[in-house]
Amino acid sequence: MKNKMIYRFMILLVAVAALFAACTEETAHVRLEPTLSTANTLNITSDSATVVGFVIAEGDGFTERGVCYSTTENPTIDNDKKAYTEDTPNATFYVRLSGLTYATKYYARAYATGEAGTVYGEQVEFTTLPVVPFLSTAAITEITGNSAIGGGEVTGSGGADVTARGIVFGTEANPTISGDKTADGDGVGTFESMLENLKGNTTYYVRAYASNTAGTGYGPQVSFKTLVDLPKVSTTAVTGVTKTSGTTGGAVTDNGGDDITAYGIVWGMSSEPTTADNVIDATMPLDSFVIEITGLEKYTEYYVRAFATNSAGTAYGENIMFTTLADILTWNLPGDYVEASYPGSGLTNWSPDNSPQVISTIENPSSLEGFVYFANDNNQWKFATQPNWDGPNYGDDGSGNLDAGADNINSPKGFYKINADATALTYTAIKQVWGVIGSASPMGWDDETPLVYSPEAVKWQGVLHLTAADIKFRANHDWGFNYGSDAADGTLQPGGENIPVAVEADYAIEIDFSTPNEYKYSLNRWGLIGDATPGGWSDDTDMTWDADNGVFTVTLDLTAASFKFRANDGWDLNYGGDLSALSPGGDNISIAEAGNYTITFDPWGLTATVTKN
Repeated sequence: MKNKMIYRFMILLVAVAALFAACTEETAHVRLEPTLSTANTLNITSDSATVVGFVIAEGDGFTERGVCYSTTENPTIDNDKKAYTEDTPNATFYVRLSGLTYATKYYARAYATGEAGTVYGEQVEFTTLPVVPFLSTAAITEITGNSAIGGGEVTGSGGADVTARGIVFGTEANPTISGDKTADGDGVGTFESMLENLKGNTTYYVRAYASNTAGTGYGPQVSFKTLVDLPKVSTTAVTGVTKTSGTTGGAVTDNGGDDITAYGIVWGMSSEPTTADNVIDATMPLDSFVIEITGLEKYTEYYVRAFATNSAGTAYGENIMFTTLADILTWNLPGDYVEASYPGSGLTNWSPDNSPQVISTIENPSSLEGFVYFANDNNQWKFATQPNWDGPNYGDDGSGNLDAGADNINSPKGFYKINADATALTYTAIKQVWGVIGSASPMGWDDETPLVYSPEAVKWQGVLHLTAADIKFRANHDWGFNYGSDAADGTLQPGGENIPVAVEADYAIEIDFSTPNEYKYSLNRWGLIGDATPGGWSDDTDMTWDADNGVFTVTLDLTAASFKFRANDGWDLNYGGDLSALSPGGDNISIAEAGNYTITFDPWGLTATVTKN
């Protein structure tokens, strides 16, 4: 059987040879039409590629086969070529071309040479890959204790766009972009780099770098050493401030590359004190030292900085300002009235540290003032000058004078303004009823309209219809007790300026005397806003006061959407959420079904109702 197959194949070759002889006389000994194909290119790198050839028919035989290639089209064996030298039983052969130029377009053809000449396969083309950029690293200049200037030059792009360049640096040799680096633009050419935040007296290694799609290339390594730098030091916040002292300190976080010869704090009454001002040397460890400053003036502004010194000089930490305490007195008012008068506050009977207070001011350090509510029919109390019973503790000697040996002070039920003179040891306790007076109020400037004191809120409260004019707060029909607001900003000053009312409306009014010498007020008119209301989220629908039920109310048509309660046509104060416990800035209140509704709002209890009519 094998001999028959060989015989048949020989017959086929003879037939093919006869066909070639009939077509050309020039290739009488080598029959090659078509004889060769260039099939593909494989494994292209920056300097090599593999070209695949395929012998379709050898005719009378080839003496050499391979690949020829060039940067111009239709290369021949007169250009560069690479012969295939291995034995193969197959028609396909692989030729690896090497020594190519990166990022360059090449043309290649398989070739085969026989006695009659050379034939070529189809032309293929390929482009070698780029390589990383080529660089040089500049010498380091302008070296200080914490900075230097370097740079480099991208002398070649490597055949692809340079997308990043700069220098890499570190304290170990051969730094890379995974460590510290600068970013100094892109493209080829020279660049300058600023090295910052270096450590003093330290050797650094530097290389220029540039990146493209092939990766990152580096220039030659250079090294330099920084000078001794100033130390790095931080200042601790001032704590424990009294009338004459304060505690501060600091930490030396870096010695700048040399020994620290002195450290501590400097202080004075001018900003950024230096060692030419007041100096306190530290005796505690460098990394954390604490220093108390004593002998200060009361209620005075001071500045303090930590410092540290080495051979390079003296460095300072943050400049911190603090003010010593003023000569302000705080007296407590313990008694049997406290728990009944301040429900839910946590204050307790006959406990100096859990009782109302009177306090003096910087301007009048011996004059104490405060407001106190007595809920019992008869209320026993004293002045306690400390938050304990260590004394002195004062009662009334029977003539309005304070006496450490006197009995308790007895006051009937009511809201009192209490004043005490710590030097003269006198006091007053005046029962007061506060109200609103002025051209905007119901009784004008003739008399005040009274408010009601709420022990739960610890405020005077009420709702009045005010016109667009002015008001003040007055007590006991007496201009000796009146407050205004110089800035109309919610704070009160004795005898202060009239408070303007911009819009006529029903106002929920509060006076807060709970913190001595820091008295406040609020005037709020209320409305609805939201996409369920006629004005949408742009315009409020005003509410009016229902005195019989003690709520703001409005009846209006609502769509199936949502709304909120808002004060004074602004978002500074608004309520939403659960109708039984509204919260500041709470969620929108939903209306499930369109219709006509009556809405009520309690500004004191912070509850609301929504009723469909």
